[in-house]
Amino acid sequence: MKHIGNKDIMRLQKTAFLASGTMPADEVLKVYDWASAMRSRGECVVSGFSSKLEQDVLHFLLKGNQPIIMVLARQMYKAVPAALQEAVSQGRLLIISVSEAVRQSKATAFARNRYICQMADSIYMVGVKAESSLYPLQNEYNTKLLH
Repeated sequence: MKHIGNKDIMRLQKTAFLASGTMPADEVLKVYDWASAMRSRGECVVSGFSSKLEQDVLHFLLKGNQPIIMVLARQMYKAVPAALQEAVSQGRLLIISVSEAVRQSKATAFARNRYICQMADSIYMVGVKAESSLYPLQNEYNTKLLH
């Protein structure tokens, strides 16, 4: 595993955020409220920040000061994206790569999501249906799920 940023963040209590690719509008608003609350409380959030909703949550979180862990399902960035540079330089963002693949695939995304579930103390998982790739993880890690 490769990383960029503050590895000390790994020692903190972590809440994972995983969202299905398709979400009903009423759920999206609940997630925005949750992300704002996490930012206000300064709690560490870990995610792949891959789906559209996960990216929106990252946008909310980057406006705060809380620690963030981003887990990539592809090889490490050659250069940290501009939107992430300030958080890395402030020592509040840790970026981890769990794959050497050039691009994210279903298999690398599933491995990343499992890693996130394993490392998290609690998990906020939204939009999961039986056909979702998150469904097996929801069942496997149900004792960590926030309701």
